Amino acid sequence: MDTALHHMADGFLLVDGDWRIVYANPAADRLFGTDGSRTGTVVGRPLREAVEGFRQQAELESRCHEAAESREPGGIDVQRSSDGHWYRIRIAPVPDGMSVYVSDIDEARIQEVRASRSRHEAVRRAERIKNLTVSLSGALTVQDVVNAVARRVLPPFGADGLTIGVLEESRANRVRVVGVIGYPDTFTAMVEAEPVPAVSPVADVLKGGAPLFVETVEEHIARYPHMAPRVHASGKKSWAFLPLIASGRSIGACSISFSEDRRLDDAERTLLLALSGLIAQALERARLHDADRDRATELQRGLLPRDLPALPTLTAAARYLPAGEAMDVGGDWYDVLPLSSGRVALVIGDVMGHGLTEAATMGRLRTAVRTLADLELAPDDLLVHLNDLVADLGEDLYATCLYVVYDPTDASCVLASAGHPPPVLVDPSGTARFVELEPNSPLGVAEPPFETKRVHVPDGSLLVLYTDGLAETATRPMSRGMDLLKATLDEALAHENPGAAPATDRTDPTTNHGVPATNRADPVPDLLLDRICDRLTAALLPSPSGTTDDAALLVARPRSFRASDMASWTLPENPRAAGQARVLIREQLTLWQLEDLLMATELIVSELVTNAVRYGRGPIRLRLLRSDSLVCEVADGSLTTPHVRRAAETDEGGRGLQLVTALAHRWGARYGTAGKYVWTEQQLPVTTVAG
Repeated sequence: MDTALHHMADGFLLVDGDWRIVYANPAADRLFGTDGSRTGTVVGRPLREAVEGFRQQAELESRCHEAAESREPGGIDVQRSSDGHWYRIRIAPVPDGMSVYVSDIDEARIQEVRASRSRHEAVRRAERIKNLTVSLSGALTVQDVVNAVARRVLPPFGADGLTIGVLEESRANRVRVVGVIGYPDTFTAMVEAEPVPAVSPVADVLKGGAPLFVETVEEHIARYPHMAPRVHASGKKSWAFLPLIASGRSIGACSISFSEDRRLDDAERTLLLALSGLIAQALERARLHDADRDRATELQRGLLPRDLPALPTLTAAARYLPAGEAMDVGGDWYDVLPLSSGRVALVIGDVMGHGLTEAATMGRLRTAVRTLADLELAPDDLLVHLNDLVADLGEDLYATCLYVVYDPTDASCVLASAGHPPPVLVDPSGTARFVELEPNSPLGVAEPPFETKRVHVPDGSLLVLYTDGLAETATRPMSRGMDLLKATLDEALAHENPGAAPATDRTDPTTNHGVPATNRADPVPDLLLDRICDRLTAALLPSPSGTTDDAALLVARPRSFRASDMASWTLPENPRAAGQARVLIREQLTLWQLEDLLMATELIVSELVTNAVRYGRGPIRLRLLRSDSLVCEVADGSLTTPHVRRAAETDEGGRGLQLVTALAHRWGARYGTAGKYVWTEQQLPVTTVAG
């Protein structure tokens, strides 16, 4: 035992009942010895004297006495005063004394200190972001933003200079300095009088969208020698140039500078970049007070769909035309929303009035419609919820809205309107007519229920939705505008030769095995929808700059499912239904050559049918739809909402919808007058067929 203690790397001491050292191995002698090198120097000394070289001496002695009294082991981390080295001391009572083990933990301790510093820095970083956010939230003007940044950003980083510049898009992207703090007057006059050079740190930050950190005057001049006079005039020695990006676009740049050479570490650079995002958002809000007509129009366009979705059962084209230059931004909007089972929702609306408030309301309504559409609400129910929302926004806010749901399984549309102009339905022969709807009041003052109407929309038809700004002008009443709209449609379709077949189909069964050619030849090719939009806007708004209202136009061509792409069955209301459903699934998917989906589809349908039998009520119906995906629907007469629950390990059931979630690309439920439909979608396998 003595030999083992003698050769071990850790220090070991034995202390008697009088706290005097009676044994020390060589490692302990080197650690506790008077000169740190000789051995045999600590035996016989009191433990109190041996630990005088540690900064935690008093705490160590206290731990030793506690261990002696409780007869329980203890420990403490201590640091040697001479070199700052860390050690872990473990104390254990033994008969007639104490044993003391000493191990070197300097590297581990360093890691702990680093972790502690990292946590502390994270807290400080969060506090800085919070303080800046609070200050910027109350900043109404650009100068308020500049002052908040100077107060909340510069001191914590030890910075003393700030410049903020914004892009003037109307002046060839020239940067205009809107705030200068902490610089000599000569420098301030220089930057305010002269444009930012095309080759400069600010220009590079604006171009690349990434921050630039310059740590010395020499580095700055080496990068941009032509800016040496401006650098010397500033009196600064280090800089952080930060991009200001709001809503995904660059609106300017911010420069934070130091009067001394300063190297920012990675954490500080990351924090500054995060703060620049807050500054950009606040600056953007402040600039809205002075935004011109182009800026307001850009805001409106940002709230509208950038691209309409390309769907197998409907294609569409749209136009938005802002009002004339004398008017403010308006609240017209449109959208095309894919629903379950190939169904598509078309929506168009108009917030009454003009201004940024109306544009913001439009954005809220569009978001609300998209959210409500995801719930698969019927058109009249959706308008009820939308009416409540508008009513809650204020007594002086009103909006019109037309909501249309197209079902490709029976080529029908269900429409509901809240004070909106009626849509135009163009049949395959080219005859246009207005769809007569009940004259409901606008959202905000309407009194539900909203009336709905179902119309048949044969393949080759067009649906034209529009806002009143397209038909009605200061010199043309609404009735005349609607007549002109219908006449223009008749002329456009006659000119475009509606009997011509489209140039290409979106799907080709010779290259995508199992995918039906749903986009077959129709009287009005998809490529003509844009030209029809252009003809309508040119005829009804020949001089957009002279109009007094903004306008929106949405032209859609629905396409129904072919009978060969649908299969449906009625199932018995007993446990045998799931087995029959699996047999039907195998036969239909084999017919469609979709054997790759057979196993997953059988499991999905089995679970859905079992749930319908167990929790629903009849009749139970099963339907398969083949389009760009495989849709499985199980309908029953119950309105009980299915939901995924977490089953315990001992539960015999409760995992069905978890299985459906794992196997299907997506799934959900919608409700009708006769019950509910639980549907799933699976992506079709794409197989290239030779020849």
